[in-house]
Amino acid sequence: MTSPDPVLDQPRTLARSLTRERDYHDTCRAALAAMVAGAEEHVVTGEDVSASGADAEVLGHRLRSKAKEMRELPQGPLFFGRLDFGSAGAGAGAGSGSSAAAGEHAGQSYHIGRLRITEHPSAPPLVVDWRAPVSRAFYQASARAPQGVAVRRRFGWAPGSLGDSADLTGLEDEHIGEEGHARPSRILAGEIERPRVGPMRDIAATIQPEQDDLVRGDLASSVCVQGAPGTGKTAVGLHRAAYLLYTHPQRIRRAGLLILGPNRTFLSYISEVLPALGETGVRQSTLGDEIARHPVTGEDDERAAVVKHDARMAEVLRRALYGRIGGPGPVNSLAVPDGSYRWRIPADELGRIVDGVRAEEPPYAVGRERVRTRVVGCLLEQAERRAGPRTNAWVRKMSRARPVSAYVDAVWPKVSPEEVLAELLTDAEVLAAAADGLLDADEQQAILWAKPPRSYRSARWSA
Repeated sequence: MTSPDPVLDQPRTLARSLTRERDYHDTCRAALAAMVAGAEEHVVTGEDVSASGADAEVLGHRLRSKAKEMRELPQGPLFFGRLDFGSAGAGAGAGSGSSAAAGEHAGQSYHIGRLRITEHPSAPPLVVDWRAPVSRAFYQASARAPQGVAVRRRFGWAPGSLGDSADLTGLEDEHIGEEGHARPSRILAGEIERPRVGPMRDIAATIQPEQDDLVRGDLASSVCVQGAPGTGKTAVGLHRAAYLLYTHPQRIRRAGLLILGPNRTFLSYISEVLPALGETGVRQSTLGDEIARHPVTGEDDERAAVVKHDARMAEVLRRALYGRIGGPGPVNSLAVPDGSYRWRIPADELGRIVDGVRAEEPPYAVGRERVRTRVVGCLLEQAERRAGPRTNAWVRKMSRARPVSAYVDAVWPKVSPEEVLAELLTDAEVLAAAADGLLDADEQQAILWAKPPRSYRSARWSA
C-alpha cells in the first residue's frame, strides 16, 4: 500500500477546509440573525420595565438605538481572517516561538470580522471584532515578531458578495515564522489591487502594519496622515474613527464625532465605510454646511481669494475681533442699585477684571461672560461683607441688572461674525489697524469691498 501523495492531496485538503469554513459561516449567519431578533425583542420587553420617567426614556432610547444599528448592518461576509495561536505545549520547531508569546490565547483560534458575533452575550465569540486587542496580531504578526500566532488564515470572497457562504471561494494559510511560508498572500494582493468601482470600501481585511499603528493610536494623540493620492489616507482616518468609537464608546459618543469632507460628492463616496464597520449614526458634513450662515451670492476675484485663503488672515480676523474689547474710552466706576442701596466698583478694579480676562485669551463669547461673572463676584463680596451671605436668586438678579449688562456691552461688545467681517471689508481704517505688519497695501485693497453694502444682511457673501 503506497502512502498518499501530499501534493495530490492538497486540493482535497483545501476542499475540506472550505466546506468547514462555509459551514462555520452559516453558523455565524444564524447567530447574527438571532442577535438582530434579540435586539428587537429587547425593545418590546423594555417597554414593560418599571422605572422612573427619565430612566425609562433613557433605557428606551438605548434599546431602540441598538435595534436600529443591528437592522442597518450592511450585508456582506461575516469574517475575512482567522488566527490560530500556538499551543502552550508546543515543543521546539515551528510554532514554538509563537506559543511562548500566545499567553492566554495559547491553543485558541479566532475568526476576525467587521463586528463581534456571539450566540450568547456570555459565550465566547464566534467572530471577533477587528478592533479588539486580540485582533491586532492579525495585522502585526510577522516572522520576526509572531506575537504568539502559529497560523494566519485569509479568506477569499467573490467580489460584491452579500455574505452567502457559497461566495467563500478560497483561503490561504500563512505559517508565521516557518521557513518557506514567507511568500506574499495572493488573496491580500488581489484585494488591495482590486479596481475601485463605486462607493469607497472599507480596508479592514487589508490593513497594513503601519496603517494599523495609525488606526490604533492613543485617543489623546492628534494624527495627521499624509501621502500621495490613492495611498489610503481617507481609509485610515475612517478606520481610526471606527476604532475610537469601539474603544472609547461613551466618551466619543458623549462628545460627538463629526466627519468633515471637502464636498458632498466626497461624503457620498465614503458614506458606506463606517456602516460596513458596524458604526451607524455618525454625522458626516462639509465645512460649508457647518459654518455657512448665508447663501453664497458673490464671488471673489483671484487676488482677493488668494489673500483670504492665506493663514495670515486668521490673525487679521483675531485682531479685528479682540480689538473691540475695552470700549470707546475710559470707563467710570460702576454703580448697581440694590433696593435703597447702591453697590459700587471703582474704575481701576473694573480695568483689572477686563485685563485679567483678556490675558487668559478665552474664546470671545466665553470672555464676555467671564467679565460679567467677575463683576458680579465683586458685588457679591461687598454684599456679604456688609450683610452676610446672599442667595442664588440675588446673584442672578445682579447678573441681569441693567448697569452690569450695559458695562459688559461697553467693554466686551456682543457681535456676530458677519458684523466683524463686514466692518473689516468695508472700513479701510479698521482693516489697516488689524492688518498692520501682516498684509501690505495691495493685499488690503484686494479684499476691501469696492461697493460696500448698506448692512451685512444685504451683502453678497462669497464662499
